[in-house]
Amino acid sequence: MTKDFVLIPDDQPGVLARMGETLGAAGINIEGISAFTGEGKGIVHILVEDAEHALTTLAEAGFEVRAARDVLLLDIEDRPGALGEACRKLADAGVNIEQAYIAAGYRLVAAVDDIDKARDLFPDAPRP
Repeated sequence: MTKDFVLIPDDQPGVLARMGETLGAAGINIEGISAFTGEGKGIVHILVEDAEHALTTLAEAGFEVRAARDVLLLDIEDRPGALGEACRKLADAGVNIEQAYIAAGYRLVAAVDDIDKARDLFPDAPRP
């Protein structure tokens, strides 16, 4: 099952390299990632398909996964306005996007306040 993991490591050189190497060595593909830093910490969102294996692998390497969340995954076209159209559909239905990023293959990854309602709006979106 695909999940978005949230990690909050110390902000130091090599942290993302170590995460990528750790998951890669375990045969786990990172399908999407968003990372930024502030006040000495990083906030990293990693999208993986094999959530249980990834969780165990990261924990064994000393990474603490602070949250694991089901997210809406939408294939969107690589063209002007495609992101706005998808987000407008959610907004018009009263679904709030709490966090979003673009993953490999022009997929919108959206953490929303009502995942079931969001998935109903996009029946072709992958489901767990």
